[in-house]
Amino acid sequence: MNAAIRAVTRVAHSKGLQVIGFERGWEGVINNNFRHLTPRSVGGIIQLGGTILHTARCPEMRTPEGIQKAAKTLCEHNICGLIVIGGDGSFRGALELSKSCAVKMAGIPATIDNDVYGTDETVGFDTAVNTAVSEIDKIRDTAISHERIFIVEVMGRQRGFLALTVGITVGAEVIIVPENECELDQVVETLKANASKGKKAGIIVAAEGCGKVSDLAKEIEKKTDSEVRLTILGYVQRGGSPTARSRLLASLFAEKAVELLEEGNGNWAVGLQKGKVAAIPLEESCNGNKHLDLKMLTLADMLSI
Repeated sequence: MNAAIRAVTRVAHSKGLQVIGFERGWEGVINNNFRHLTPRSVGGIIQLGGTILHTARCPEMRTPEGIQKAAKTLCEHNICGLIVIGGDGSFRGALELSKSCAVKMAGIPATIDNDVYGTDETVGFDTAVNTAVSEIDKIRDTAISHERIFIVEVMGRQRGFLALTVGITVGAEVIIVPENECELDQVVETLKANASKGKKAGIIVAAEGCGKVSDLAKEIEKKTDSEVRLTILGYVQRGGSPTARSRLLASLFAEKAVELLEEGNGNWAVGLQKGKVAAIPLEESCNGNKHLDLKMLTLADMLSI
């Protein structure tokens, strides 16, 4: 997000536009907490994870009263355009707010879940994938040395984009995602088949939305002769220095978002479509459902033999 904040600020200033940043997301808009952003104030942040503006959940933004407070703040500052950096929830807030004020909205998709409709990839997804891959590569060393099965839980309460991409790129023996119901017997059969081939170690990558992985670990131990260990990566995936790709996407998306608002085009969500930066109506992004390519699970099975 810092790379996006930096790019929005500098692109806007290069066009003679003033920029303020609301702190803690929608909470800052509702409570009128902000800071002026200049090319100098965003210097030295492109390599930092997280966001200098901070972020927070804001249940009040889901209420009519919250929307009205946010609209009042924007009017008081004579805001012409608002760029929202975040995921589906942030975009929905922008869409509702657009119905109560004349301020034009532009959304930059930034979430490690990569589940925003209208973009092939979100800002931060590549960083989260690389962070998880780095950690699991180390776990693989231990798994092989001690001849154990490791279940690694990655983020993804409702969607499996992160788990699937990570699973393939670490060579996981089994990948479990919310979009595809986990069959315990099938997992056990796969592990037993691997053992018969001489594979005494293995990695199972599971999205957090697939249920209690601790219970899965116990069941696998009961049904196989393998020792099973569990690692939950948790919030480590949200931190760290962003990858070059995440920084590049943030910069490209920011330029497109500022360009849309400068041209007087509001209520658009920026995204990457077939390798090119594009935009779709914000409402379409909020109402659309981005599907996980389950065929990639077949590829993962072929690669794990």
